[in-house]
Amino acid sequence: MECLIQRCHKEAVFCSVCRSVLLLLCLLLFLSVSMYPGLWSVGVQLRSALTGTYVPGHHSVLLVNSPNEQTAKDIGRYYWKGEIQDASEILMLVKTKTSRIQQVIDYVRSVHPYENPEVLSFPVEDGSLAYMKWMDEAIPDD
Repeated sequence: MECLIQRCHKEAVFCSVCRSVLLLLCLLLFLSVSMYPGLWSVGVQLRSALTGTYVPGHHSVLLVNSPNEQTAKDIGRYYWKGEIQDASEILMLVKTKTSRIQQVIDYVRSVHPYENPEVLSFPVEDGSLAYMKWMDEAIPDD
């Protein structure tokens, strides 16, 4: 009889420990899911600081249509050094191989009059095979 009581006690303790562990795992999962955006952002900043590299997907570029030039100017005002800027700029589309992006960025920074020129890269996912073949032939490898 005493052996049976000890066995029941051990099983009760085991079940209690299992419930506690399960509750702790559920709480950890809940906190991880609810804090994911903040943790991801901290992780991105930490990786950038430690490696000096950019983490893809952290920023986005939007293409915005406007009905006229004035609306585009109104939307396009931006802050720079504490003041609202309303500059006219010309957008250049530069096509190159992904392996050459850093060379293009370095060149643009060396000749551009802005202290911090906007240079962004978008990978080509699909397109005219003939055109991409021409680019491969026209743009030398590193």
